[in-house]
Amino acid sequence: MNLPNTITFSRIVLIVPILWCLYQPMEIYQWWAWGLFLLASLTDWLDGYLARRLNQVTDLGKFLDPLTDKILVVAPLLVLVERQIIPSWGVFLILLREIAIAGWRVSPQQKTISGANLWGKFKTVSQISAIAILLLPRYPWALEIGIIIFWVSVTLTIVSGLIYLIPQQETA
Repeated sequence: MNLPNTITFSRIVLIVPILWCLYQPMEIYQWWAWGLFLLASLTDWLDGYLARRLNQVTDLGKFLDPLTDKILVVAPLLVLVERQIIPSWGVFLILLREIAIAGWRVSPQQKTISGANLWGKFKTVSQISAIAILLLPRYPWALEIGIIIFWVSVTLTIVSGLIYLIPQQETA
């Protein structure tokens, strides 16, 4: 496993302490969860940058990176549902799209494993932004802004999913 893929895998490992911190009653742990979530999110940019810079883009990385993004996003979203901050049906739409696109990427009709397109990247950034803001403790304004960004992310999730699934006309 090369360095970019190792960094990608580290995001999965960071989910355990993030979730553990989110379930601790003291506010300091909420801040730790927030910081670890941001750190894990920033590695998403780092692994892609290094893969391109070091010419280490692999099919494993193209598959593992979006899968890791999904795990990193869904885990705290489920905590936010449990806390009744966001509705489960919004998370269901996100999860439905993620499962559909993951299946589409590895379907026999696909000759190669495709990475995320620009819409998929916007979707991921909006999801991570919403989660990061909603995880902030003690800031009432964060809830309102986080909810707005959450619904933007749900919209981008649906749009980016449709863009993947609708056949694109090839230009000659």
